[in-house]
Amino acid sequence: MLELRHIHKTYEGSPLLTDISFNVDTGETICLLGASGSGKSTLLRMIAGLEEPDSGNILFNGMDLAATPPHLRDFGLVFQDYALFPHLNVNDNVAFGLRMRRLPPAEIRERVAEALELVSLSEFGQRRVTDLSGGEQQRVALARALAIRPRLLMFDEPLGALDKKLKDGLLEELRAILHRTQIPAIYVTHDQEEAFTIADRILILHDGQIVREGTPAEVWAYPQSAYVAGFLGLGKVFEGAVMGQQNGEWQVESGFGIFHVRCNHKHSRGEKVHLLARPFKVQDDANAVSGVVTDVIFQQDRYKVTFDNGLFVYLDAPPKVGEHVTVRVKVECLA
Repeated sequence: MLELRHIHKTYEGSPLLTDISFNVDTGETICLLGASGSGKSTLLRMIAGLEEPDSGNILFNGMDLAATPPHLRDFGLVFQDYALFPHLNVNDNVAFGLRMRRLPPAEIRERVAEALELVSLSEFGQRRVTDLSGGEQQRVALARALAIRPRLLMFDEPLGALDKKLKDGLLEELRAILHRTQIPAIYVTHDQEEAFTIADRILILHDGQIVREGTPAEVWAYPQSAYVAGFLGLGKVFEGAVMGQQNGEWQVESGFGIFHVRCNHKHSRGEKVHLLARPFKVQDDANAVSGVVTDVIFQQDRYKVTFDNGLFVYLDAPPKVGEHVTVRVKVECLA
């Protein structure tokens, strides 16, 4: 098990990571999700041993790794740019880490074959990596990381250079490989779709701190803050003022009207709160939003309808631009 305890890191005199603590259990894939500059890759580099934290501890199975150099940590690292050797064929690229460990030739051949089979490239061993597609090159990079039988796998934006079709296919395969091998993994990305597809648990980083942690379903259902709701694009986030409580519901006045919300927060009259209007219409919610339609965009099996006040909803049938529309939606308190 990997464990991070109270990691702090500064960059050019400013805090980059502040009091970061989390665990990664055997067989678990966690995703570090955040915008560029949130410290995701730096955190990964510290776990790999390529950078040192200013303070805090990184442990694996209870042993502090501070004195362990990168090549002795037995962690696999997969990058966005593949980092393959263009002058070597597929077999030799996958075997590189094994030869550095001075393993017997027979064991190297066995491990290379095993790793290539895991990524469905068994017939590609003699090919030049420069003759492969982007998706195939990334599979080779993954096979190289798997061949050393790592104690931990780390992925730094590994699919950022691939188109959506290749990305979707590789994500499903990668998730299956991780579950089959039970290797703990840390996946770094700014892409929410990747994070929610691959992760067992998501950690959202913002301003150097973990602002939300949970399973994909938990994070989606309960963002818990205005930042997380806005970052994930869950709907329109806006401010309101608490008017009071009636029948177990808080009445909140905003520029979009008065809303009735249920939450477990303790509020006082006049308190400023953040609300989230989910864009999906509901049948049993008392809150209604309305406005004049300014834009209608078809998105797969529904229409994104934007109002003149900035609110937006998803509807099955498209209204006309200029039409006044009222629809009931879920409005929740983010505190």
